[in-house]
Amino acid sequence: MGRGSHLFSGSGRLTRTHAEMSKEATEAENAFRNNPKFQRLVTPSASCFATTCGVERQVGHCHPLVVQAAHEQNQVLNTNSRYLHDNIVDYAQRLSETLPEQLCVFYFLNSGSEANDLALRLARHYTGHQDVVVLDHAYHGHLSSLIDISPYKFRNLDGQKEWVHVAPLPDTYRGPYREDHPNPAMAYANEVKRVVSSAQEKGRKIAAFFAESLPSVGGQIIPPAGYFSQVADPRVSHLLCHRHIRKAGGVFVADEIQVGFGRVGKHFWAFQLQGKDFVPDIVTMGKSIGNGHPVACVAATQPVARAFEATGVEYFNTFGGSPVSCAVGLAVLNVLEKEQLQDHATSVGSFLMQLLGQQKIKHPIVGDVRGVGLFIGVDLIKDEATRTPATEEAAYLVSRLKENYVLLSTDGPGRNILKFKPPMCFSLDNARQVVAKLDAILTDMEEKVRSCETLRLQP
Repeated sequence: MGRGSHLFSGSGRLTRTHAEMSKEATEAENAFRNNPKFQRLVTPSASCFATTCGVERQVGHCHPLVVQAAHEQNQVLNTNSRYLHDNIVDYAQRLSETLPEQLCVFYFLNSGSEANDLALRLARHYTGHQDVVVLDHAYHGHLSSLIDISPYKFRNLDGQKEWVHVAPLPDTYRGPYREDHPNPAMAYANEVKRVVSSAQEKGRKIAAFFAESLPSVGGQIIPPAGYFSQVADPRVSHLLCHRHIRKAGGVFVADEIQVGFGRVGKHFWAFQLQGKDFVPDIVTMGKSIGNGHPVACVAATQPVARAFEATGVEYFNTFGGSPVSCAVGLAVLNVLEKEQLQDHATSVGSFLMQLLGQQKIKHPIVGDVRGVGLFIGVDLIKDEATRTPATEEAAYLVSRLKENYVLLSTDGPGRNILKFKPPMCFSLDNARQVVAKLDAILTDMEEKVRSCETLRLQP
């Protein structure tokens, strides 16, 4: 269930042995097989894990309809994608119905990293350019090509390549342009313009602007309204930064790997939060697309796809788009629709935001609560004036929550942002239970330390 890191305390110590907790968590998976909407893992010892980190389990752990779809197709045929099968055609058609009509060519792969790597290739073939503009603290995957465009990773490895250009994260809580700025969207978009201009002065040519529609690893960021889109002319609506990128000859790649498939509630895709007229050139999908099954997708416009095809180099992926993978993908779409999980994300997400907002009023350590749908971040601070990240406090809190059977983790440069991205069947009761435990632990922390001083886990 989830990633192994969720079983560790913030200091790297274990409150129980890894084997004990892994055994309980593994056995607990059975709880989902007969009731997919039950988002607590009930262990043999009657402990309950409430999972609030589950973008890869979009419709719930072990959803029976998804499991059944994979099993039934496995019993019939699973082969590589050189052999055309109805499932891949049906699946591409269903995905196309969720996207703007311009995004009509689909490439199927096995992971989000593969998807972003292909998107980079597509952008470069289409533009004939090499360079990429990315947001600070971004993470786009584990392949070498993607580590190079992920400041979250490359700053701790080989550093920034000359063909990579980093724009400030559009963070209105911690960034250079905050909530009191008269127009943070324009200010951050002008930073993209500045980055592009600086690159061009050095003779560089921009192939793409790569961005998560809602930056996740950067700290559950909600870009300011208008950062991506500007309605200056009723006939034309482009990203402010897209306008700068297009002018430089580049394309826009929307990374939806952690935020797509109805998670934001209001829309099926997070990029649609920027307005109905905004259409990226390329969209990448992963994680939630297969509810835990290894499948991913790249959607592109016809011009981008044709330029790639014109190279004469065939694109082939052995298991990408296999009959089983597409059967799983179709089942996920069916569940999202049948169980109305997009609307559910709106209602439960709004309720969870209200509960967390009450925690902000009650506990000084909670500096900011931000989110949309079931994509929510809680920014923990040491001091209201400086907004210094409460890194160790966050680690302590996550460890205490784990001891209370709530699996939560942190993100952001300071590792101080509590991230709430649960399976989309996360319920109102789940929200109440999780926030009640969060409240109790924060209250206990305040009793032990009368201010947000550094907390250290006891051995």
